[in-house]
Amino acid sequence: MKRFRLAALLAAATIALLPATASADVSYPDPLPLTGRQIIHDPTVTRLKNGSYVAYSTGGVIGARLSTDLHHWDDAGNAFTTPPSWWYDYNSTADPWAPDLSYRDGRYWLYYAVSSWGTNHSAIGVATSKTGMPGTWTDHGPALTSRTTDAWNAIDPAVIRADGKLWMVFGSYWTGIRMVELNPSTGKAVADTPVQHLATRPDAPYAVEGPYIVEHGRHYYLFASYDACCAGVNSTYKIRVGRSTTVTGPYVDSTGKPMLEGGGDLLLAGHGRYIGTGGESVFHDRGQDWLAYHYYDADDSGTPKLGLNRLSWTKDGWPSLRQGRG
Repeated sequence: MKRFRLAALLAAATIALLPATASADVSYPDPLPLTGRQIIHDPTVTRLKNGSYVAYSTGGVIGARLSTDLHHWDDAGNAFTTPPSWWYDYNSTADPWAPDLSYRDGRYWLYYAVSSWGTNHSAIGVATSKTGMPGTWTDHGPALTSRTTDAWNAIDPAVIRADGKLWMVFGSYWTGIRMVELNPSTGKAVADTPVQHLATRPDAPYAVEGPYIVEHGRHYYLFASYDACCAGVNSTYKIRVGRSTTVTGPYVDSTGKPMLEGGGDLLLAGHGRYIGTGGESVFHDRGQDWLAYHYYDADDSGTPKLGLNRLSWTKDGWPSLRQGRG
């Protein structure tokens, strides 16, 4: 957000005259039918050790939803009961964005962004919990920050373990998607770590953000949200993907075009009532990969809602989407 950044709003204004379903394609599967509390933005989803599913998202003090079956979702409050004081250094209302949930070393780890519209004076925070449940998180402060003099924006984090190391991919606009190595003990960026460059667009405002990396087979897959979010039915968010044999890249699409040159296979775009699909993450549950994302519901005044699709893999090793279970 992801989230009403000035750059995203400017991009949305540029394309506002396009029809909301301009990218409609009947080949895109609809998301899994859901009930209950579906309003969400930038979801990260996982199945906890207690057997329930949790979805954290932008909104509130990192809003939480709980489910027992992936179909029905209930409001579960927020990850934090009160905002950590340092958040106010980056956002006057202590409004966190775009969380990422993972599990390692006997704890759940929650990464999230704190920033303001139209600036890369930003920070990615880190918190831990033994259960992963809302209200149980202990915050550990910033894991990575960016300044207005930097060529990247420290928001939209996602963490992956690869090659015996811990990595965090992040970025939004400001020349695109980046990656740093993390200290596995603290969960924070290694001191003086190089900032890798994974993906960008050839044209300003470099509208790519919300990265997520998945390992499958002998490749790493970089998913990212392209174009404009946060404009309701005028949003043009879509999800593209490339792959690499090493986690730090280079990532290319199925034609061989590098993601550093604007490449990326289109995985999911708006169709029918499901507008501006993006803010994605991937989770694995009992042998099945799932793509979680938000869309803007054209049948409900553009309200952002949770989308879930099964993530499958072609014989050539590229991701594809299906609806529902089975």
